[in-house]
Amino acid sequence: MTDQNSAGRPARKTAGAFDVRNVIGGLLAIYGVILLLTAAFRGGAPQGTHNSDNWWGGGALLLVGVIFLAWARLRPVVVKDKPASGSEEPPQGPSASV
Repeated sequence: MTDQNSAGRPARKTAGAFDVRNVIGGLLAIYGVILLLTAAFRGGAPQGTHNSDNWWGGGALLLVGVIFLAWARLRPVVVKDKPASGSEEPPQGPSASV
């Protein structure tokens, strides 16, 4: 019996947490939050920099991280099942005749 979802279609296997967009988006969002917290709680900026740099950088990183996470959520990578070992097709293409 095959796995099926509530609509009666076969269930799709997705990459889930192993999708690189989740990793990149999560890291960017974490770095963005750290920069925003630094800008909020650090009073004086070092000489030659402005506190607004942390606000802009943190906001941009957080925004891009959320976009990556939303992209991975809305358009998941579908992982195809491996064919049964007896039903493998011979390789095709230019390297098949080697």
